[in-house]
Amino acid sequence: MTRKNIVWHELIGLKAKIIRASHPELVGIEGYVLDETRNTLTIGGERVWVVPKDVVEIEFDLGDEKIRINGRDLIGRPEMRLKKRWRK
Repeated sequence: MTRKNIVWHELIGLKAKIIRASHPELVGIEGYVLDETRNTLTIGGERVWVVPKDVVEIEFDLGDEKIRINGRDLIGRPEMRLKKRWRK
């Protein structure tokens, strides 16, 4: 998984942290991605948060590197994001 292809990978199980958000209460949320829908990520840490993808910037910790990505790039079900890639 790299910075270029994270959009097309499974996000469940990755460690995530909200870096920026339009709603200040979301900034700083960190934990593991527990579930993903078309428009939200469920992140579990101290508590479970359902975070809308379109209003956040997320940092994923892959162990050897950290990748920041705009949540808008993650909108859509994982299988549909893969199809979008091939249409371009």
